[in-house]
Amino acid sequence: MTKMTALSISNITFSDNLWKKRQQLVRESVIPYQWDTLNDNVPGVEPSHTLENFRIAAGLSDGTYYGMVFQDSDLYKWLETVGYSLSMKRTEELEKKADEAIDLVAAAQEENGYIHTYHQCVRPDKKWTNLRDDHELYCAGHLMEAAVAYFDATGKTVLLNTACRFADLISDLFGPGENQMKGYPGHPEIELALLKLYKATDNIKYLNSSKFFIDERGKQPHYFEWEAAQRNDNKGTPPSYSQSHLPIREQSSIEGHAVRAVYLYTAVAELAAETGDPELVEASKRVWRNMTSKRMYVTGGIGSSHYHESFSFDYDLPSDRAYTETCASVGLVFWADRMLKLTEDASYGDVMERTIYNGLLSGMSLDGTKYFYVNPLEVWPEAVKTRNDLSDTALERQGWFVCACCPPNIARFISSFGDYVYAWKQDRKELQVNLYAAGDAVFSTDTENIRVRQTTEYPWGEHVSFTIDSDKGGVELTLALRIPGWCRNPELKVNGETVNLEDITENGYAKVNRYWQKEDDVTLFLPMEVEWIRADTRVRENIGKTALQRGPMVYCLEEEDNGSNLQEILVSDESPCDVTFEENELGGVAVITGRGYRETLHGDALYTTRRPHREPVTFKAVPYFSWANRTPGEMRVWLREAKDD
Repeated sequence: MTKMTALSISNITFSDNLWKKRQQLVRESVIPYQWDTLNDNVPGVEPSHTLENFRIAAGLSDGTYYGMVFQDSDLYKWLETVGYSLSMKRTEELEKKADEAIDLVAAAQEENGYIHTYHQCVRPDKKWTNLRDDHELYCAGHLMEAAVAYFDATGKTVLLNTACRFADLISDLFGPGENQMKGYPGHPEIELALLKLYKATDNIKYLNSSKFFIDERGKQPHYFEWEAAQRNDNKGTPPSYSQSHLPIREQSSIEGHAVRAVYLYTAVAELAAETGDPELVEASKRVWRNMTSKRMYVTGGIGSSHYHESFSFDYDLPSDRAYTETCASVGLVFWADRMLKLTEDASYGDVMERTIYNGLLSGMSLDGTKYFYVNPLEVWPEAVKTRNDLSDTALERQGWFVCACCPPNIARFISSFGDYVYAWKQDRKELQVNLYAAGDAVFSTDTENIRVRQTTEYPWGEHVSFTIDSDKGGVELTLALRIPGWCRNPELKVNGETVNLEDITENGYAKVNRYWQKEDDVTLFLPMEVEWIRADTRVRENIGKTALQRGPMVYCLEEEDNGSNLQEILVSDESPCDVTFEENELGGVAVITGRGYRETLHGDALYTTRRPHREPVTFKAVPYFSWANRTPGEMRVWLREAKDD
């Protein structure tokens, strides 16, 4: 039986208002901006020094290493982004810059394949002595992902050969053999990367290395405790921080550093799909259920605690102190995508969509040059400026960071967005549509070339239409359309005739099987009512509050539209809302307006027996991802709820 496989992004083009613009923005603005930043040519932002570190490691500069121990990964993620961008549009100037960077990476590589500029420049005698903290394997993973993306786009092998040489060294060093190290990375990443490298090269030892790292994590005696004793290190993080508190197959809750967790479980799901290991499938499902039912924000953001950038405990989801790192949202999309392809259960696609349109896209400004590391659901400027426990929260996106993992991460996701839209099942001749975005997709089967055209104004518009064409004039296949979990009364028409969805829906997919000809048309109607979302009452901060959602978009109130003291505004689901698409607002978004109240109790006395004064107001809500692109001010997702008198 064949697996679900994504269509190549080189054969997918977008024509919509959102994704076409975002990918063009990344290609024309974000990639050049980040290249300049990596070269320290952008004034007024945190220095990067990343390219200079490689020059030092290669012996081409006499400078001093600067940055985090994982600084190399910023360049690797940039190169991965470039690879995806070149897959869609080959440009000589960009390719030349990337080739120069790749040559520099290759020049910095040691004869045995090792490359990690921090250790090469700062601690050459301490390689592989602190897998828990030093990120050698993490950086190696990002090198491998970049190499595969760039090879797929250009066919060039310099970076791929560099990655394979390092992977060969790692495969020789780590494993179950008598003379091999029994360690694994403190920050998961290489596990998924090795699987990508295996698929690109068909070298089975990369698959085996990924399996070893996944299986070895959390076993006793605990490797991180052993290596810490070797270096007389009595400090450090608890095992749960790195998801090594238990072997993977025994874990049942999402723990520790949020990015590490979702990167790890992305690899677990991918390995389960590759090997058919039922224990890995069940472990991934268990941890997923815990996360989505008890530890995930309505925006798809994850990781509620600033301390260790981590998950805390069930139902602990504060809005103002939410950490919800952008990288964690990117990683959650990776995991959701793998679970979707593994199980063919559309509910994973619902989480993927929720995260993309809310907790992920919020991480980058509309012009592509500013970024959020932390994505709170409520902001009070005075508190952000004053309170110690909000020191990581920002009112405005930043140009760069000392720890700059998020900017290149969101860029590589946007450039690879096409990977998540379609999936093909060859043995069933079934094309799954997991996300909706206008554009064309072309792919080949064993016998023909097929073109799918998707016409829609999604995520703002409610209709999605498809036509399917083949170079042979017609083709028999099943078109499987994900019915979003947020949609109450979807409708489907084939050539104008209404189809009973109950008869053809399986695991959340409406499956239309027919012999498709050029003139055939399928239209899916997904009514986008304004929904009033309420949290489980065990989420203490959200008692008596509601969040507005329309389609996949979660909305928020900003001070720009509603004045200050947003906590005074009450809304009611008994009052109708209006939705209008405002082309010139925030790059073109649908906004929600409605009637509510402002409830005030102001006076000289801080505490009083008087009742609050309530007066009608009109509120305006904008998509959460678009907040903080205007004048800095208050923002709020969860709104106090009131019933009309």
